[in-house]
Amino acid sequence: MEFYGTIGPACAQLETLQRMVEAGMTGIRMNLSHGPLSAHKDWLDIIHAVGIPQLLIDLQGPELRIGTLPQPLVLEPGQSLRLGQGGVPCPAALVHAARPGQDLLLDDGRLLVQVAEADGAALQCTVVRGGTLQSRKSLAAPGLTVASPTLTEEDLQNLQLAGACGVTGVMLPFVRGLRTSAPCAGRWNRPGPGRSAFLPRSRALRGYRPCRSSCPLWMKWSLPAGTLATPYPCGSCPGVRNSFRRSAGLPGCPLWW
Repeated sequence: MEFYGTIGPACAQLETLQRMVEAGMTGIRMNLSHGPLSAHKDWLDIIHAVGIPQLLIDLQGPELRIGTLPQPLVLEPGQSLRLGQGGVPCPAALVHAARPGQDLLLDDGRLLVQVAEADGAALQCTVVRGGTLQSRKSLAAPGLTVASPTLTEEDLQNLQLAGACGVTGVMLPFVRGLRTSAPCAGRWNRPGPGRSAFLPRSRALRGYRPCRSSCPLWMKWSLPAGTLATPYPCGSCPGVRNSFRRSAGLPGCPLWW
């Protein structure tokens, strides 16, 4: 059985990771939604110094996020906020799609702004629910379809660097079927040392079912515990996993929980 931990500020010290390995951790996951591989050389050095054999990167995928801020922004209700050119960096696709009156949720809904003006280069917004906005927080536009690629430019850069950084597995979030997962699987499964796993990750069974005919592309599957596992008591988890495998048509495929 494999046990993975997630590296972050709370455990990114040599001694802490060593204790985690001694406690049974066999691999480590790095969440790249908050920064690319190139920005985490210090973490990579610690992982390799400890000798952790399995390094799994979790790509950002098509989730909308703001860019990097010089410092956190404290937003008050009624205040103006500019998203896009000349303001808080955000995806151009959102700037082009949003119209006045559109609600935008920031940082998993903790903050709420409403678009007042849209000029094609930026969105001038009014803060409805304030708070502190930090770099690379999530951004959602309820009811709005925003065109987004399966792999962002940053994802492609991370995949290109992965082999040299000792990455052994890749997780792709927000899988909606074979069309969205195959590009990443194809790039990762090119010949290379230490490449052991590609893990599609979806929030619903419908994301996995269309992929089952191409199961040989990926050796393992990831089922987000936070969205599918938590409604079930701990003792029922094995049954839930088996039910998932049958429903998705993947009876013999290892499942990450």
